[in-house]
Amino acid sequence: MPIIDQTICPVKTGSIYPEPYASMMQGRSSLRLGEAGGLSQYGVNLVMLEPGALSSLRHWHQNEDEFVMVTEGECTLIDDQGEHIMRPGDCAAFPANDGNGHHFVNRTDKPAKFLVVGTKAPREVATYSDVDLRVEIEGGKARFTYRDGSDWTGPR
Repeated sequence: MPIIDQTICPVKTGSIYPEPYASMMQGRSSLRLGEAGGLSQYGVNLVMLEPGALSSLRHWHQNEDEFVMVTEGECTLIDDQGEHIMRPGDCAAFPANDGNGHHFVNRTDKPAKFLVVGTKAPREVATYSDVDLRVEIEGGKARFTYRDGSDWTGPR
């Protein structure tokens, strides 16, 4: 049956970021809906942000499109153009290789949720806009570097 039972979906908490950035993702979790449904060509996640939580570091994807729709509560989208309040039903799209660094912050006193749909490129590079950090993902393995491609050893 194609109906996904959200009560048994895989839940991911935290992030794959190295410290000190991993600690900044407290209060963020996601239901891996696409994974639970057996999807392989794109990801579908329901991201939950507790009050004060960030969705990620501000970033952009080289090879993957990303689509977001707020489903509950209120989020602030922060991108290269500034801050934008988003409420249930509001959508945003981030085409691959656009360079518009973005993330979501819950600045309210209630939990917020948004649906993220993104392509699963065989090789992905994400660049973080506000810190000297980049991630290369291939074969399910992440390698963090500085923007110049050298191995990441910590903030500099």
